[in-house]
Amino acid sequence: MIAIGIVLLILGFVFGISILWTLGIILVLIGVVLWILGSVGHAVGGRSHYW
Repeated sequence: MIAIGIVLLILGFVFGISILWTLGIILVLIGVVLWILGSVGHAVGGRSHYW
């Protein structure tokens, strides 16, 4: 999810499409939150680790 968000950020910046930029930021933030929750031991989506 983080990788897709970064790709969307880059594409949105290069092509000047603001919706891709916004979606990229949202996906990166969600990915980071899930990564942090998984790394501290909380089950995310029924899994003990998220990656």
